[in-house]
Amino acid sequence: MSEADAGRSGRPNARRAQGELESEVLAALRSAARPVTAAEVQERLGRGLAYTTVITILTRLRAKGAVTRRRAGRAFEWTAVADQAGLAALRLRRLLDAEADREAVLARFVTALPPDDEQLLRGLLARDLDEPEG
Repeated sequence: MSEADAGRSGRPNARRAQGELESEVLAALRSAARPVTAAEVQERLGRGLAYTTVITILTRLRAKGAVTRRRAGRAFEWTAVADQAGLAALRLRRLLDAEADREAVLARFVTALPPDDEQLLRGLLARDLDEPEG
């Protein structure tokens, strides 16, 4: 059994945390000095992942708007357009978009935040409201 089969815990068939592999692929893309192919991403990860797994993750990240690709001969070269915070924000936005009552979800989210995070969010919103559009 390979390390990839055992997962991070060393147990057979252990499941990765949701989004963990996406985060690793995104980090591999962001650390590259130029757009890279899926094979290069696979090599950078160095975990024995199947090429098809890397392609699947890249395709999912592209659907989320976190990466772009361009044709390079017979392959594609991939580039990250979102960082870790951006990827998390995209996930949150997708969850919010799936709900019918956005106002209720946002209100519950804010009231469930610890006081420091609520203050941070209020500060960020106030700062964005103060900035002129342009």
